[in-house]
Amino acid sequence: MVAIIKALMRAVNDIHDVFIQKSQGSGFNLTDKQLHFIIIGIIGILIFAGTQMLFKWLAKYSITAISFIYTFTVLLVIVFGIEIEQKITKRGNMEFADIVAGIWGFLYIFIIYLIIRIAVYLIKQYTKKRKVKKL
Repeated sequence: MVAIIKALMRAVNDIHDVFIQKSQGSGFNLTDKQLHFIIIGIIGILIFAGTQMLFKWLAKYSITAISFIYTFTVLLVIVFGIEIEQKITKRGNMEFADIVAGIWGFLYIFIIYLIIRIAVYLIKQYTKKRKVKKL
């Protein structure tokens, strides 16, 4: 886990250095804060555009799918935060396996939720059909 985070940090730092060199080489004397403002702004709006298209399409079929994606994303941030906090405070072990276990726990319980929801839906459909036949 630590090796993965260090590799990601190196990649981000290398990309950061390239942006600084390119901005200075092209005559723009942008500060680090200005570069963050521009780059994160662009990345954010691209993510927003993709998310907007995906969620509009999904909304035609299921709000549950949108809720799932949102919850899954928030959980990823939470479990990574917990593992990083454990590394910083030395109160526990920072392990990728913990992240995977937590996400699998959510997926497992979510599947149980879906099974119950489908069962309730099918029971309602069945009882509606029986009521219609009796009339």
